Amino acid sequence: MINRVIFRGCVLALLTTVLTGCGSIISRTVPGQGHGNQYYPGVQWDLRDSPWRYVTVIDVPLSMIVDTFMLPIDARHGPYE
Repeated sequence: MINRVIFRGCVLALLTTVLTGCGSIISRTVPGQGHGNQYYPGVQWDLRDSPWRYVTVIDVPLSMIVDTFMLPIDARHGPYE
């Protein structure tokens, strides 16, 4: 019984993460989604003003980690348009 509850919780967490998308990847690869941000564009993309902002806030910690690792690349790249 407990294993079933844990399994359902893991599946729900995985689906929620997948459905939110990864702000770090979207802001760097999809044209027009970077909104001119150079540093931490994934976090800023997750917190943008949209109807989905309450769902994408789940992705903020993951985007913050990826954006921190991407800082040297962001410094050389410039703002993402």
